[in-house]
Amino acid sequence: MTSSFVRHEPCPKCGSKDNLARYSDGHATCFSGGCGYYEKGNGQVIEQATQRKARHLEMTGTVAAIPDRRISQEVAKKYGVTVEFAPDGKVSKHHYPYHDKDSGAVLGTKVRIVDNKNFYATGEFNNVGLFGQQAFKGGGKYITVTEGEADALAVHEMFDGKWPVVSIRSGSNGASKDIKENLEWLESFENVVICFDADKAGQLAAKSVLDLFTPNKAKNVVLSMKDAGDMLKANKVTTFVREWWNAKSYQPDGIIAGNETWDLIIKQSDVKSIPYPWACLNEYTYGFRPRELVTITSGSGMGKSQMVRELEHYLLGATEDNIGILALEEDIPKTALGIMSIEAEKQLHLNQTISEEEKKSYWDKTLGSGRIYMFDHWGSTNEDNLLGRIRYMAKGLDCKWIILDHLSIVVSDQDNGDERKAIDSIMTNLRKLVQETGVGLFLVSHLRRPSGSKAHEDGGKISLGELRGSAAIAQLSDMVIGLERDQQHADPETRNTTTVRVLKNRFVGLTGAACYLYYDKETGRMIETSCPVGEEAEF
Repeated sequence: MTSSFVRHEPCPKCGSKDNLARYSDGHATCFSGGCGYYEKGNGQVIEQATQRKARHLEMTGTVAAIPDRRISQEVAKKYGVTVEFAPDGKVSKHHYPYHDKDSGAVLGTKVRIVDNKNFYATGEFNNVGLFGQQAFKGGGKYITVTEGEADALAVHEMFDGKWPVVSIRSGSNGASKDIKENLEWLESFENVVICFDADKAGQLAAKSVLDLFTPNKAKNVVLSMKDAGDMLKANKVTTFVREWWNAKSYQPDGIIAGNETWDLIIKQSDVKSIPYPWACLNEYTYGFRPRELVTITSGSGMGKSQMVRELEHYLLGATEDNIGILALEEDIPKTALGIMSIEAEKQLHLNQTISEEEKKSYWDKTLGSGRIYMFDHWGSTNEDNLLGRIRYMAKGLDCKWIILDHLSIVVSDQDNGDERKAIDSIMTNLRKLVQETGVGLFLVSHLRRPSGSKAHEDGGKISLGELRGSAAIAQLSDMVIGLERDQQHADPETRNTTTVRVLKNRFVGLTGAACYLYYDKETGRMIETSCPVGEEAEF
């Protein structure tokens, strides 16, 4: 007499809540992997290892067509699938057998209840293969792997039995484990077509298994309906076959085929460069662009912050974009007044004769535009906090351009005192953030004091190797611009003229002294000028 499933119970051995299956003759078995708990009908408990001496399960039901899934009797017979009938003659249950890899005997079945679409299991599943594996020899041109037993039958039906089709046992959550346990057999085929459900869980599972196969062996089908079974029921056989043949060979993340790059090239071509406000610098750089990290560096008091103020003001007029500013060595009023002073061409903090009304007009044209956002923080901050603010400016406030002034202060309070390591980390993450968000980032960085040569404040030339803290600044920047000025020169014009030196230029490749900027103390502006007295032009 064949016993039937009654209910799920907690397992007294492994503690699972519902993996112990109780049957009508009183026996019970746990289907948790590796548990092995088995209880006879008389209540005697034995280990699975003892039970395995008789590894065979008698199938119940009848081999017949499965009308609710549009599966023919021939296909059901091929896979050993049986059905049970309700009193009204309709199919009430499907039995899907799983076979021992060694003996071929049926060890367990998954039973599907038609009315509520629930599943339960009978027998055991140690050492079983994939569903349907026993029906096919290894090797051949194609094999399809589905996410469910009914889908395997459907695919085989739609291809008129032309190629082998099998299914994983444990659904999307156990896909990788099932594939790994049967990988050698699957690898014997020339092509493995993964045909999992089209939902998010199914496609994530597909991605997890595609990586397991020899390169170029596995392909992934993306269906226009949830699964193959639904496509057969909807009589979308032709559509399924076309989508199956259109399955794409798997490529790991980050690998792009050359013939898939056209749209990327066109998109890149649409990116417009923004010219700098100084013509000669543009001759070297062709301007600046989104997704670029531009580092501006110099010795102390050489005009880095003034240069970025010029750029902040310039971006307001040259674009319609929002701008994010993180000036960590000045408070918000100072930053605001600095930008307003560029608009006024007057140093507002020094000029006490300007009326409030006039100041308001300068504010309206700059800060009052609603396109500037500033980080209200003075001094050092931790890396995560800084990156979070930049990401919010980019994604939450739609800032296309970010100015960070300056890098050194961010890492100045590192507990371990390892400035180089800290800068390596933040530069790597800033680079990733630029790629992720598409912003253009201007970064102010300091220099190390030169040893044995002219100081930067005395007009000494800057090299990439003098960037303070880490080589990562030079490596991860698209462009590095250095500012040089002899602050103690006898000639006042020379003293107030800055050499703008392009140290790195990934976009064009040109480097060297690009232009000279004269600081007009009356207007507070940096104005392009000729080579200062006593200097030899490098153009």
